[in-house]
Amino acid sequence: MAVAIAVTRERREGETRCAVTPETVKKLIALGATVSVEAGTGLGSSIPDADYAEAGATVKPDTRAVLDGADVLLKVRGPTAQETSALKPGAVVVAMLDAYREKDTVEALKGAGTTAFAMEFVPRITRAQVMDVLSSQANLAGYRAVIEAAYAFGKGFPMMMTAAGTVAPAKVFVMGVGVAGLQAIATARRLGAVVTATDVRPATKEQVESLGAKFLAVEDEEFKNAQTAGGYAKPMSPEYQAKQAVLTGEHIKKQDIVITTALIPGRAAPVLVSAEQVATMKPGSVLIDLAVEAGGNVAGSKPGEVVTTANGVKIVGYTNLPGRIAADASALYARNLAAFLGLMVKDGVLTVDLEDEILKAAVVTHGGAVVHEGVKG
Repeated sequence: MAVAIAVTRERREGETRCAVTPETVKKLIALGATVSVEAGTGLGSSIPDADYAEAGATVKPDTRAVLDGADVLLKVRGPTAQETSALKPGAVVVAMLDAYREKDTVEALKGAGTTAFAMEFVPRITRAQVMDVLSSQANLAGYRAVIEAAYAFGKGFPMMMTAAGTVAPAKVFVMGVGVAGLQAIATARRLGAVVTATDVRPATKEQVESLGAKFLAVEDEEFKNAQTAGGYAKPMSPEYQAKQAVLTGEHIKKQDIVITTALIPGRAAPVLVSAEQVATMKPGSVLIDLAVEAGGNVAGSKPGEVVTTANGVKIVGYTNLPGRIAADASALYARNLAAFLGLMVKDGVLTVDLEDEILKAAVVTHGGAVVHEGVKG
């Protein structure tokens, strides 16, 4: 029998993305699978049920109907307790599990005997680029961060020459130059802002400058060795952090908009902008904290809220920025999942080879146990 793939509605508040699109339904069917989709799955991404049906999926009315007999469950976020309890033993679950923080979800998946994969653990190697959800979603988050900043900021971005005088361009400072940061730089530049950026990884300096922005960092010996083999930032010494804080603190005073993007997998987000630094900013300035769900890069940021400080600075802590551009976010995420499923489903047969370097890196639970070393620890 063909592999039965199930997709249920996302039930986390504010989650508008979905795990399959009509385009990827066709790709999964081409692998030899059948696809069942819960009614309403795509509504947050402007995909009606009829489009799924036309692509070849079976649209079912509720969760239990979709999960009945399913071999694979695809999700954006980790499954709910109800969904996990409805899975058959040995079922495969693929989602962004947020496994370091969502301990109850991981324990439930272990107890249900599932083989669960966390898409955020897919290794950043050439072969897995098409499966890299962190990059696909961060790219859109960086874009959306600038759009949210423009909305919250009471002035325009570009320099404008008018008969009534000149409008000065906005000054945008991006802290953390990963995928999200680079897209934020590019978007802010397109809108006409004067952009500066900082990161502790020396390789980012050239990337920043290639986008027409100015790079800002204390470029000492520690800075030159501040990147892991996997391309992530290393935690910096207190001495370096103090020097960098002085440099960035003076810079932040002069900025209209600051966008922070720094995340270290498995750790709380580093605080990049202190309350004292926020207090030095001009009234009407805006901070966008992309790391708010992991504790936040900006002192005083609150998940899901816009905080206005006593000195009139707005700290925007919106969660799930990719979900604010859901149609594109779902399209990219669904392609990531389809490529990942291609490692396990061939000619209608489900084969989970945990010796494959990608599957081995991403698996969290298997055989009734938590098998990911980082999550176990």
